[in-house]
Amino acid sequence: MTFLSKTLARVKPSPTVAMNQLAQELKAAGRDVIGLAAGEPDFDTPDNIKTAAVAAIAAGKTKYTAPDGIIELKQAICDKFARENGLTYVPAQVSVSTGGKQVLYNAFMATLNPGDEVLIPAPYWVSYPDMVLLGGGTPVIVPTALETGYKLTPDALEAAITPQTKWFLFNSPSNPTGAGYTWDELRALTDVLMRHPHVWVMTDDMYEHLAYDGFKFFTPAQVEPGLYERTLTCNGVSKAYAMTGWRIGYAAGPEPLIAAMRKVQSQSTTNPCTISQWAAVEALNGPQDFLATRCAAFSERRDLVVGMLNDAQGITCPTPEGAFYVYPSVAGCLGKTSAAGILIDSDQAFATALLDETGVAVVFGAAFGLSPNFRISYATSTEALTEACTRIQTFCAGLSG
Repeated sequence: MTFLSKTLARVKPSPTVAMNQLAQELKAAGRDVIGLAAGEPDFDTPDNIKTAAVAAIAAGKTKYTAPDGIIELKQAICDKFARENGLTYVPAQVSVSTGGKQVLYNAFMATLNPGDEVLIPAPYWVSYPDMVLLGGGTPVIVPTALETGYKLTPDALEAAITPQTKWFLFNSPSNPTGAGYTWDELRALTDVLMRHPHVWVMTDDMYEHLAYDGFKFFTPAQVEPGLYERTLTCNGVSKAYAMTGWRIGYAAGPEPLIAAMRKVQSQSTTNPCTISQWAAVEALNGPQDFLATRCAAFSERRDLVVGMLNDAQGITCPTPEGAFYVYPSVAGCLGKTSAAGILIDSDQAFATALLDETGVAVVFGAAFGLSPNFRISYATSTEALTEACTRIQTFCAGLSG
């Protein structure tokens, strides 16, 4: 339609949302579908957090708040950063938004000009490049490889930086790979960034608390204090606290940047849901012991999925350090034909045929900028994962050619 924005024409709908919606529609139509596309914990929001939300409603805390969050939540975020990351912030350095996605979007809208480049390691969360495009910038994709565990190397980062680079967008543990960077791996990247003082750092730390096998999470400004004044450290309560629908994300960084993000938000959504903000206060200040229990469950699911996928013909699946995703390669399946006669000439063809022939919904790797792969979210029951992986094994065994 000719009256639509030219900017909108530059972006595409979220493939992960589309695949999840398709799986739900097929289920509603009576198909036997196992959906492994949605990045959402199957655990419920802890009771103490729900109780805090109810108490906020009962107390009449249902009015507008400051555009970027109540002072109580901002202070809880400051306390969290000090307690868990060794980073010192004051409330004026904190922004609270309607989910982690809006935090990143606000920052791009507030800072990008035509010609500005944003470095994005691939595979990446599907929304990153499109948010950069909506903000008027240019996404620059920096590929990683299976051989490095889908982690960016310092040489690749160095080679990608140009005078036009404004942001380096960093996600660990990663969506979609689950790859997590150690202190030494992060130090190697921050050493590169220290040589390029015009490059700002935006971190997506949403999966911080979902780490396994003794992996210890670190964030760039924690590893290199010299980056503190040009880093926006982003996080939220969606994944660790099973609060996806509550829509609370947050970030901390230099006051001028936070003020600019506040201006953007004041003219778009204004404040995040008041009730959700009070629930997030309890999430950050309340008991944290349940995190270890849930991590243990996720770790068991990860091991199940990685083991079963590596037993499937033509699939190679590395073991991730965190999050609740695996990102297996299907290079060994390309060029073959499915039992229903479909040529598997891409990871999208693999995912489409898998859904059509087995009822297992995954997201194809091209959506994340690196092929030939697919993403599985193992944030569901062991029984569903076992059945899904059995179907994948059967599908792969039926490939010919």
